[in-house]
Amino acid sequence: MSLTDRVGEIRLQVMWNRLIAVVEEQAQTLLRTAFSTTVREAGDLSAGVFDPQGRMVAQAVTGTPGHVNSMANGVKHFIAKFPTAGMKPGDHYITNDPWLTSGHLHDITVVSPVFRGGTVVALFACCCHQVDIGGLGQGPDGRSVYEEGFQIPIMKLASGGKVSEDLLVLLRENVRTPFEVEGDVLSYITANETSSRRLVQMMEEFKLDTLDDLAGFILARSEAATQAEIAKLPKGTWRSELTIDGYDVPVTLKATLTIGDTGVSVDYAGSSAASPYGINVVLNYCQAYTVFGLKCVIAPDVPNNAGSLAPFSVMAPENSILNVRRPWPVSARHVIGQMLPDVVFGCLAQAVPQRVPAEGASCLWTAQLRGAPMPEGANVYAPPFEVAFFNSGGCGASPDRDGLSGTAFPSGVRATPVEVTETTGPVVIWRKELRPDSGGAGAQRGGLGQIIEIGTRQGTPFSILAMFDRVKNAARGRAGGHAGALGRVRLGSGAEMRGKGLQPIPADDRLVLELPGGAGYGDPHQRPAELVARDVLDGLVSPEAARRDYGVTVAKDGAARRT
Repeated sequence: MSLTDRVGEIRLQVMWNRLIAVVEEQAQTLLRTAFSTTVREAGDLSAGVFDPQGRMVAQAVTGTPGHVNSMANGVKHFIAKFPTAGMKPGDHYITNDPWLTSGHLHDITVVSPVFRGGTVVALFACCCHQVDIGGLGQGPDGRSVYEEGFQIPIMKLASGGKVSEDLLVLLRENVRTPFEVEGDVLSYITANETSSRRLVQMMEEFKLDTLDDLAGFILARSEAATQAEIAKLPKGTWRSELTIDGYDVPVTLKATLTIGDTGVSVDYAGSSAASPYGINVVLNYCQAYTVFGLKCVIAPDVPNNAGSLAPFSVMAPENSILNVRRPWPVSARHVIGQMLPDVVFGCLAQAVPQRVPAEGASCLWTAQLRGAPMPEGANVYAPPFEVAFFNSGGCGASPDRDGLSGTAFPSGVRATPVEVTETTGPVVIWRKELRPDSGGAGAQRGGLGQIIEIGTRQGTPFSILAMFDRVKNAARGRAGGHAGALGRVRLGSGAEMRGKGLQPIPADDRLVLELPGGAGYGDPHQRPAELVARDVLDGLVSPEAARRDYGVTVAKDGAARRT
């Protein structure tokens, strides 16, 4: 390679890094301007830049795979309806169609063109979670998408810089929190416009009329790097199966994974049929979390874009729970979709066992709370409110390290601070702490879940739109590791509650969530006694569990011995 060629590649690499900085600024703008706590505090968002063909060239580091990988396919639908040749400066486009973007109505996607020399040279897109989109709210109780909220087809949000007031009026009238929802939508425009200006500045600095050469370089290099990693893997076909709670009956997810010379395919034939309740998954969201699981093991260091996603293909039978058609209900699709990396890991653990962790809690335990009306004759005012905050159980242990506790994998969203949650509604979080003995025993211990106790300030009744899993089916260990602890939903007074569905919490009682733990990896008796003793002293493992599961007795001074 000549010096000129090397200098050219270095220049392209510098521009690639700058492009990633631009989309990260887009994500940070969302965090700073969004009204919803799910975006500004938890980072439940995605941000990315696309070429005029709708191929994702770069994504922000901040964000979730469910959003960004769904958005990677979704932008092409916008271009199909509104070709770039007809776009004008100041135009912005919007949808929350679950089948075209990220799987339920609570995620709004906004796409905005970038112009240079009167031509569309790129598009910025963001996809963010709304706490409220009307309808029944985010829960699994709906029987069709029409019950689940306000639907926005792909349409113009703004023309020539003028926002569609008619759309905003309709949106405000169909949600419980109109001020927050409208503020969020306008913040998405702000983030895209900020990044558009930054991209044009970058193109001027590097004297670029188009992004064609840079996009071609990025996508070709990313695809080649991913294929090189696939080439190192054993070739063949492997199968795995995972049973999870479901709504009214258990759900079985079956995967057949095939590794070829240049690509990997996953087929979910044999998985459960669609559910009459809102836990179904659209194919786009199924593909998003499946490919994320594959990339975590196969090519974790290759940047995520259309090139690195290209070698992976995902199939699921139509009308299975992983590929439903309109109008099936889909509001709580994450309780199924976020389990898909565990299903994929079950296949990969047979092909490359040294790389794959044990199963974890996996799906988020989102506390979607709603003010409930007082019973007839009561003389205490129960204020209406809608509050959502994210919580996570434990991650599965890896072959060489313990699982992370209270960590959102695979979603990647952050936990909302207690103080923030308590300022957005009349909610008090009385307790939020790690749950002892919830991590599965193993040579490497599973991550711990949490215990969260929730009430209201005046002791008034409220409701939970429960959408939790691993209450009946625990995360499974690998290589002799033990399962993680089951989750539990109950009242402070002791009554058991269901893991899914809208349920009331009576006045002067509290909601208690005991989140599931991640599973262990390897024989627990192979865990060094000093590590078991440290866990006991830290309150992560009880002395009884240390003796029972690890065969280690820990004295009050921390001295440990094998029994």
